[in-house]
Amino acid sequence: MISRLRRLCAGLWVVLVSALLWPSSGGAFGEATAVDIRMVLAAKLSPARPTAARRLAWEVRQRTSVETRLEPTRTRFDDPGIFESPLLYFSGDREFQPLSEAEIAGLRRFVEFGGFVLIDDAAPDRDGFDRSVRRELGRAFGDGALRPLANSHTVFRSFYLLERPQGRVEGPAQLEAVQRAGRAAVIYSRHDLGGAWDRDDLGNYLHPVQPGGNRQRELAIRLGVNLVLYALCLDYKDDQVHSPFIMRRRGGQ
Repeated sequence: MISRLRRLCAGLWVVLVSALLWPSSGGAFGEATAVDIRMVLAAKLSPARPTAARRLAWEVRQRTSVETRLEPTRTRFDDPGIFESPLLYFSGDREFQPLSEAEIAGLRRFVEFGGFVLIDDAAPDRDGFDRSVRRELGRAFGDGALRPLANSHTVFRSFYLLERPQGRVEGPAQLEAVQRAGRAAVIYSRHDLGGAWDRDDLGNYLHPVQPGGNRQRELAIRLGVNLVLYALCLDYKDDQVHSPFIMRRRGGQ
């Protein structure tokens, strides 16, 4: 049941948005239920952790019943095909130029139609990327739209039960989010999640995780899995049908 629900949530999102935006199109949906953790290219800024989305897709497929695309695609906020996946992953490690008006409009439209964006600061010890992210989110959603996300939020229990965010670095005690219609539509991490997920082609992790080592890396992977499942079904964990599943997981944390 859980497997069917997750795939249904992902598939229905694509079908619904496609119908709203392109009601006259008639092609096959193809891999509509294969979740694509799409990486965003913005302002000539390449993804700071180029293998992170691929590694997270693999972890989600191995740990859950969600079918993922193991070679995630790339897009831009102003790409008309941005709605082909319900979630976007945007990472960076430096300051970047302001987004174009078309990119800001595309980001806003994606979120307003129900999309989810994960933004990951790969250099949280510096201020460049952080400063740019706050500037652009202010342009898209208004000053003050980005706010701390309580660690009791659904995202911390959408699959694993977690107490706080952690990535390559322990980082702040909370994530931040832009809320829309009761959901965290944009989540911003200053923990370098992708740095904890990044591996080379031989499967070797590329970056040391500090200060918690392997345990901290595992928690960062679990948070990534939670974020993907939250993006697919948002607050579905509040449905009591999943309570027994959550309780079974408590013993395996």
